[in-house]
Amino acid sequence: MNRKSEYTVAVVGATGAVGTEMIQVLEERKFPVKELVPLASDRSEGLTVEFQGQEIPVKVLKPDSFGGVDVALFSAGAGISKEFGPMAVQAGAVVIDNSSAWRMDSNVPLVVPEVNAYALAEHKGLIANPNCSTIQMVVALKPLHDAVRIKRIVVTTFQSVSGTGKEAMEELSNQTRQLLSFGDVKTEVYPHQIAFNCLPHIDEFLPSGYTKEEMKMVQETRKIMNDSSIQVTATTVRVPVFVCHAESVNIETEKKLTVREARALLAAAPGIQVYDDPERKLYPLPIDVAGTDAVYVGRIREDESIPKGLNLWVVADNLRKGAALNAVQIAEAIFR
Repeated sequence: MNRKSEYTVAVVGATGAVGTEMIQVLEERKFPVKELVPLASDRSEGLTVEFQGQEIPVKVLKPDSFGGVDVALFSAGAGISKEFGPMAVQAGAVVIDNSSAWRMDSNVPLVVPEVNAYALAEHKGLIANPNCSTIQMVVALKPLHDAVRIKRIVVTTFQSVSGTGKEAMEELSNQTRQLLSFGDVKTEVYPHQIAFNCLPHIDEFLPSGYTKEEMKMVQETRKIMNDSSIQVTATTVRVPVFVCHAESVNIETEKKLTVREARALLAAAPGIQVYDDPERKLYPLPIDVAGTDAVYVGRIREDESIPKGLNLWVVADNLRKGAALNAVQIAEAIFR
């Protein structure tokens, strides 16, 4: 695509939790937007979004919505992406898709700019934004992998309800009020009560007993890190937190890496904030990380059960770095 000074940007799913964040991130980072085209289903017809001090009407997503669009940020589910993504590419737009639709397609780069921006050179109009829990983990692990090569990853996630969307956030809020007022709990979004609870179940179960979310982390990590030999196993848990995913990550490496060395590597890497001072009870917390752009790492310690292992605690805002920010960073990298 020819370099321009300003770009027409479409946001598909503009009224959803991630779409709203995408629009905010575009404005915060001063992405050179000539025209914003917010698109959504007919349920959002008549709504507006705020951008650069203006109220912009939301348009209903249609096959002809992408005329003149330079970049289309999709966050409306895999079905919409499968149907409308190729239409947007055909119309001349670069599509950056936040759904699972294209992530494991061998012809579509799966990109976290701090980790594998080089993969953007191969794009054919479609670029996949990885799963939110995968993004923050690979940002934290990339500098360690480059230094000592990671052989195995064991990860347990503690994922906020915003990863499911606005309705899930409302369900947590409503259930909390219902419980605190001794009322009956209504469950609609999740199969069980989420308030004051933890659900070891994100996405559909597979015959293996793992969930799709867990296998996304396995497959996406290998593709992004460009190393199919990394052994990955995951357990993903939904927790009653509104925003930010936290992860307990255990790694086994080829070469020994001390805590001091790991902290130094992480502190020097782009997109990472080391927040690790056990004596002062300093470690990343979702309530502190929400609304920020970095991936925060703490609780860095050696795994005493193996000769070459580390434990890490990784926290990031799943709506920002886990979705909207990463998509905008991809756009920035392309048009640079």
